[in-house]
Amino acid sequence: MPAPRLSVVVTRRLPEVVETRMKELFDVELRDPDTRMARDELAAAMRRADVLVPTITDTIDAALLAQAGDRLKLIANYGSGVDHIDVATARQRGILVSNTPGVVTEDTADMVMALILAVTRRIPAGLAEMQAGRWAGWSPMAHLGVRLGGKRLGILGMGRIGQAVARRARVFGCQVHYHNRRRLHADIEAELEATWWESLDQMLARMDIISVNCPHTPSTFHLLNARRLKLLKPTAVIVNTSRGEVIDENALTRGLRAGEIAGAGLDVFEHGHEVNPRLRELPNVVLLPHMGSATVEGRIEMGEKVIINIKTFADGHRPPDQVLPGML
Repeated sequence: MPAPRLSVVVTRRLPEVVETRMKELFDVELRDPDTRMARDELAAAMRRADVLVPTITDTIDAALLAQAGDRLKLIANYGSGVDHIDVATARQRGILVSNTPGVVTEDTADMVMALILAVTRRIPAGLAEMQAGRWAGWSPMAHLGVRLGGKRLGILGMGRIGQAVARRARVFGCQVHYHNRRRLHADIEAELEATWWESLDQMLARMDIISVNCPHTPSTFHLLNARRLKLLKPTAVIVNTSRGEVIDENALTRGLRAGEIAGAGLDVFEHGHEVNPRLRELPNVVLLPHMGSATVEGRIEMGEKVIINIKTFADGHRPPDQVLPGML
């Protein structure tokens, strides 16, 4: 007699090809319509499922895990970041946690460069003028931005995404600098032509562009605080595609409004989708709705990784992308 299929609850709609494959392999409960689960819905799902497939919009803290009961054995996160999951408490309760690392590297790095170009070349302002029918023709002094060639790019966090950004930035002629918890191997530094700064403060004061590519952890919360933001040159630009909590959003807004920072390109925000209204008003800011990893290919690959993690667990083995406390 074949073993019973795992009960899997998915908290958001996923690409159709991923959902179809899940239905073939598991006893899956899909989300329809595609809305965020309320906290009580999440608790109920965790009580009736062997496996929960959440996304970044689901906060799974210790209090919620306490309501899970004994059936839940795996949280197979759809996404690489797991700061919305209390991994330590899950482990204490015998619940494994997995994620989907490496899938969004190239897509996010592409978006970093898109935001850098959008801010430095004032693309949104030009687009708005064209769409409003206000363009009166070419002028030598209209829409002046700055060129990327020769600019110093400081990358905060030199993991997979940071290195992918470095490779792209070199093609644009940027000088690559970085600050990281650990210095890269000399061979990787040489390949990227990247300069390591042990002191974040010293790097910030000398860069033309800052790209935030580090995860949100207790040690990176408000890593770019008011004091550090004041170290930036008034011509500097900040791009963040990582986690909004890394930057003190109120301090950044004040700096942008006061002309102490030239511009910003943000795909993530400190308080999720609740964006500071003063930030939205600024003409030197490009805001995106957390779409750095939003490609068809990337979303399908994320789903495939989730399926592999669940299937491996169902076969009695450790999920290949299991996350342990303190790993990220």
